[in-house]
Amino acid sequence: MKAKDVALKTEDQLKADLVTLKKEAFNLRFQRASGQLENTARVRVVRRDIARIETSLRQKALAKA
Repeated sequence: MKAKDVALKTEDQLKADLVTLKKEAFNLRFQRASGQLENTARVRVVRRDIARIETSLRQKALAKA
């Protein structure tokens, strides 16, 4: 997910994406711990997407205030 894509989404869409990504990160951690994780780069991508969304949500909240 690119920063441009994140900036265009509404807060509700971002929150929904954030929940989905956090669930995926949780599942990836379990797969890595049990040795079943095939695509190890996906963990990094998901973590960065979560950070992008949280940053965007914070910026939108500050803009409202």
